[in-house]
Amino acid sequence: MFCCRAPRPLRCFARLRVRLYSAHSSNGADARLNLFGKTQSDIVKIAKEMGQPAFRGRQIYEWIYSKGATLFQDMANLPRGLQEQLERSHCVDYGQIMQNQLSVDGTRKMLVQFKNDSKAAVEAVFIPEEHRGTLCVSSQVGCSLSCTFCHTGTQSLYRNLTAAEIVGQYMIAAWIAKDLPRKVNQRPSVSNIVFMGQGEPLYNFRNVSAAIKLMTDPDGVGVAPWRITISTSGIAPLIPRIASELRVGLAVSLHAADNDLRTEIMPINKTYPLSLLMESCTEFARIAGPQSRRITFEYVMLDGVNDSDRHAKQLVDLIRELPAHVNLIPFNPWPGSAYRSSSAARVTSFCDIVRSSGVHASVRTPRGDDILAACGQLKSAHDSA
Repeated sequence: MFCCRAPRPLRCFARLRVRLYSAHSSNGADARLNLFGKTQSDIVKIAKEMGQPAFRGRQIYEWIYSKGATLFQDMANLPRGLQEQLERSHCVDYGQIMQNQLSVDGTRKMLVQFKNDSKAAVEAVFIPEEHRGTLCVSSQVGCSLSCTFCHTGTQSLYRNLTAAEIVGQYMIAAWIAKDLPRKVNQRPSVSNIVFMGQGEPLYNFRNVSAAIKLMTDPDGVGVAPWRITISTSGIAPLIPRIASELRVGLAVSLHAADNDLRTEIMPINKTYPLSLLMESCTEFARIAGPQSRRITFEYVMLDGVNDSDRHAKQLVDLIRELPAHVNLIPFNPWPGSAYRSSSAARVTSFCDIVRSSGVHASVRTPRGDDILAACGQLKSAHDSA
């Protein structure tokens, strides 16, 4: 289930909620066991405990993840008695949408709350493009890293998200984008998933791993691993495990190629300095193999801080031996931020230096900045009253 308190009502979503979710709307906590977030083996085990054969558990799993059903009465091939039994003791709960904002450029930002806890809320962002649609999901409520250019860094860490809460962000976006219920040979609007929202994914590795396994299960959600990317601020020891265990893409929030400067704007560099970070990226590339995607190095362009020609040359020297792509991100301002974005001319010059050195580079076009949905602008603190 999910329900919506939308300051900007979305008509088609409102109809969907009435049809599928109004029966589950409640202001109190639901004491029933949430099946969402459970693996196929978990649900098969639950079905057996209810006196059902294993294939019933597989059917329930398919309805939840592949077809997106949240009401047991919609699971048409289940016996009516089992539907009623499940309804009494279990639920399918993605979380509640507290805000649903649409940017002038089509970017959508959703504030999703979990377990009726006003502090347990995160922002997820969907960015539609011509050939793909990218969903930016959060992995933690708040963040502990305090990067000076990031709005999320001003919000203290409240807790990790569970696998269900991570995948729930995807399911909500998929319903809004009309990817659910799935149709044969349907091209999904939400085609790519990036862990670039709030929090450091590798500081929640267990739940992020479980979420990715649910999302990539061909019997369930069925997202191809190559369509998923984890962005990390540089938790070096865990980076190779992204390649060996999860087999998804890697993006590194780099933002400076000098140790002292990176430590100044990203305190995590004290723990995992650039030498360790580059060693872990090299190991990631070795495990992933020559046919894998390039490692994306994200670099926010801060006026007068990290945007000189010298900084560009340092960046090239640092990553030139890796299969790398540099994503230059003009700084997106947020309330109280101390930085300004580099000028368009400075960004272009910086990009030209990187490209002329043989390293792939591009400049990210800001999306959703009018609703504080662009890179570095997310912060979910809110008043739920």
